[in-house]
Amino acid sequence: MTLTVAIDAMGGDVGVAVTVPAALAFLEQHSDVHLILVGQEEAISAQLQKAHLRDHPRLTIHAASQVVEMDELPQIALKNKKDSSMRVAINLVKEGRAQACVSAGNTGALMATARFVLKTLPGIDRPAIAKLMPTLKGETCILDLGANVDSSPAQLLQFAIMGASLIGGLHNKAAPTVGLLNIGSEDIKGNDIVKQAAELLRQSALNFYGNVEGNDIYAGTVDVVVCDGFTGNVALKTSEGLAHMVATFLREEFTRTWWARLCALAALPVLRHFKKRVDPRRYNGASLLGLRGIVVKSHGGTDSFGFQCALQQAFDEVRANVSQHITEQVAQQLQHCAASADLLQTEISP
Repeated sequence: MTLTVAIDAMGGDVGVAVTVPAALAFLEQHSDVHLILVGQEEAISAQLQKAHLRDHPRLTIHAASQVVEMDELPQIALKNKKDSSMRVAINLVKEGRAQACVSAGNTGALMATARFVLKTLPGIDRPAIAKLMPTLKGETCILDLGANVDSSPAQLLQFAIMGASLIGGLHNKAAPTVGLLNIGSEDIKGNDIVKQAAELLRQSALNFYGNVEGNDIYAGTVDVVVCDGFTGNVALKTSEGLAHMVATFLREEFTRTWWARLCALAALPVLRHFKKRVDPRRYNGASLLGLRGIVVKSHGGTDSFGFQCALQQAFDEVRANVSQHITEQVAQQLQHCAASADLLQTEISP
């Protein structure tokens, strides 16, 4: 079966110069996907001509007259740009003409527009931004990464369900382990919201590991790390800054003297392999979980290869039927909670 993905071709720091080449490369890799490039037709066509490709049987251009700027306020974009490439691409998902949408545009506007157009899944209060991160043991899903600055204990439980559903679907894991990001592993640590969320997670049917700390993220202690959007975004940006610093230090040290340059030449195969393993572009693509449709946010400053990885993330989520899996898991958790409440009531009744 051919899957269809709508691309916000105008989104990101560069726009069509990245999205169009990425789309063409992705089509070369997958014979069972159809891509819809949404945006200003003239700009998209110019990029296709640069690639000496005027027509492709699995590529469609869908015109949209407006563009959401990277610094534009979400409420302004939502109100005044109903024919933006971002909005039209999301509309295609709602109408069933595409199974997923990928955009490198304004994160706030993308979240606001996607939530307004697609709505949330049953049992989900707020969508969350989730991202797969490399670890010593493979990959860990961390959420929320900035969609919700403040979250209630019940919402943190919902994030856990969504993260477990994503990992379960993508990696075929029956019971992914879930950790709650905290300032210590002990139950007495953390604020009241985290403590209450931990209690809800313990009572749930999820495979709850317990509290985890920041160093557990990259150790791969658990499959899913749950936190509020404020904490998650700080953790993400700190990680990005650390990766940049390490890369800069390595470059400086290997170019400091002629001997260091000679050592760098000898170590070149190892350095290339190391660069590939930690390349952030390979993990580009954050999922907006909890919506009635699949939406993936690409980093605004990524290149063509990074955008291809975001397309791959959307493709994999469609294949894994992530949205349906989340809906089923939420229903099961609600049923489990109701059964637990009935059991507790029976036990305390005289």
